[in-house]
Amino acid sequence: QVQLVESGGGLVQSGGSLRLSCAASGSGFNINDMGWHRQAPGRERELVASITRGGSTNYADSMRGRFTISRDNAKKTVYLQMSSLKPEDTAVYYCSANIDVIVNVEGATRNKDFWGKGTLVTVSA
Repeated sequence: QVQLVESGGGLVQSGGSLRLSCAASGSGFNINDMGWHRQAPGRERELVASITRGGSTNYADSMRGRFTISRDNAKKTVYLQMSSLKPEDTAVYYCSANIDVIVNVEGATRNKDFWGKGTLVTVSA
């Protein structure tokens, strides 16, 4: 069973920084792309950033230059370093991972997207 668990959210003042982490637990799988999304009250979930297994990154325009995504493949963990935070960054941040789950002894896999339960980031003015 694959689980993604986020940590690092909290309350920070405008202009401050936070680092989010998301660790994948379980066994019998290989992780492809990982990413961070966020959902603010009354708004749809939106992509923050994504990163491939090889380290190529992609950012939403409003986050580029302020947020940095990285990953540690050995630790099955993805990070989001957020700086120059603004009140409009307040949201629940969700980790995602595209995973090949090994389904039999021959090594056949099934591809599936997994999501964490989210961690709340609140930026005060």
